Amino acid sequence: MLNLTLYVEVCTMKHGIRFMGVVAILACSSLLFAAGTKETQAAPAPEKTMTHDELVAAAKAEGTLTIYTHSSRTAKAAEGFTAKYGIKVETTQLKDSEMVDKVSKEAAANLDAADVIFCQDGSRVYPELILTGDIVNYIPDSLKGQFFDEKYSNPFVWEMVTKLFIYNNEKGGSPISNVWQLTEPGFKGRLMFKDPFSEGVNMNFFTMVTREDWAAKLAESYKKLYGKDIVLTTKNAGYEWIKGLYKNGAVLGKSDTTLAENIGAKGQDVQLMGLFTSNKLRTAKAKNLSLAICDNLKPFNGFMYPAYVFITKNAKSPNAAKLYIEYSTTEEGWTPFNTQGDYSPLKPIMLNKEDNTTTEQWSKTLVVEDPSWCAEARSDVEEFISTLL
Repeated sequence: MLNLTLYVEVCTMKHGIRFMGVVAILACSSLLFAAGTKETQAAPAPEKTMTHDELVAAAKAEGTLTIYTHSSRTAKAAEGFTAKYGIKVETTQLKDSEMVDKVSKEAAANLDAADVIFCQDGSRVYPELILTGDIVNYIPDSLKGQFFDEKYSNPFVWEMVTKLFIYNNEKGGSPISNVWQLTEPGFKGRLMFKDPFSEGVNMNFFTMVTREDWAAKLAESYKKLYGKDIVLTTKNAGYEWIKGLYKNGAVLGKSDTTLAENIGAKGQDVQLMGLFTSNKLRTAKAKNLSLAICDNLKPFNGFMYPAYVFITKNAKSPNAAKLYIEYSTTEEGWTPFNTQGDYSPLKPIMLNKEDNTTTEQWSKTLVVEDPSWCAEARSDVEEFISTLL
């Protein structure tokens, strides 16, 4: 459970949350979140429930829609929405940190800005946008009861993205079967991943492995590999594994695309491995790359993180926002995202047509981001990793 008072103090120091926003957080004792923590506030109920046709009419009367998004593919989906309903859509792609800062500032000033946001990095979205009330959760009536697990409904997890351990398979199969092998001398300088200080979801992954359940699994995997208990020099096996990766010369990149290209390049003498978004495998053949997923690693094959969708509290086109969220969860609206590495928690569109897998299947083999835990523990992990650099 998140210690709100403590985390508010941390956020005030590290992210400059507005004082009034802090007061609002401490006052929000009635807010609940998925999995027994805190939820986003629900979108205000209309005076009467609209039919779909009434919603379409109200959205068309507003005429325009503004979207902030984490993905360039939102623009493609928006084109389909405009073609279907005649509503002009403006999309702006933002990095995680830019998204949180921009939405927070615009909400404070009540600016005519975004109506809908698609965002990542739950460890910041949770305390800085959800608990401050800057965004509201909206689930179309058509989606109620359609999540394979209701914990994805509040806050609304629109998409789950996988980052997997992927290796160069030009000259052989997977070089490891256990993630502890990445800390061994023979793997020095051979692992690459995006700098977690440049992408929040990567830092959230490292934060997750320090949670007691995952730390225990790492300790168990260590014993299975080496036949002895791990000797700790840090808080737990999660911290110990992170320390091992950094001390073994992990290469930090700025782009998952660049990492995939460097790791998959043919003709290399040393077999490299990376931790990056698995959707990069879609272009591997066209780029002449040799890449394959490491299957059946102990105790995990990588991680999976959520991208959320919300309506902003200051939305000037709230009906168009509701209609777009509904559209984005139809087969037509989801099509630009129905690719390897991207998965919906909604049963009607859950099956990924490229790799024939689902969010439910991946959740059994990957570390799944918990925004509440990440919000509570991430500053400790950031501080710890800083000492390793």
